[in-house]
Amino acid sequence: MFQDFSSGWGFAKGTGEISGVVADPKRIFQAALKANASSIILAHNHPSGNLMASQQDIALTKKIKKGAEFLEIVVLDHLIITDESYKFLADENMF
Repeated sequence: MFQDFSSGWGFAKGTGEISGVVADPKRIFQAALKANASSIILAHNHPSGNLMASQQDIALTKKIKKGAEFLEIVVLDHLIITDESYKFLADENMF
C-alpha cells in the first residue's frame, strides 16, 4: 500500500494480476482514516479497455459504501479508468 499524507491525500493500492485485483476494504478504510478523510473516491483501471462496471465492481462499491457509513465517511464516486477513457459509476447511478 502506498500512502502519502503530506498533501492530505491517502491511497490504498490493491494487489492482483491482469485478470483481477483484490481490493481490501480494511486497507481502503485504513488509508481514509489515516488521512482523516470525510469522503473518498474509489478508482481502478480496466486494462481491457472495457468501461463496463462488472458485478464485482458494483458489489465492492456497495460494500465499501455501507461500511463507510459507520465511519461517517462518504463514498463520492467510483472511477473506472482505461487507456482511452473513464467512467464515473455515480453518473450511472450504479451504487
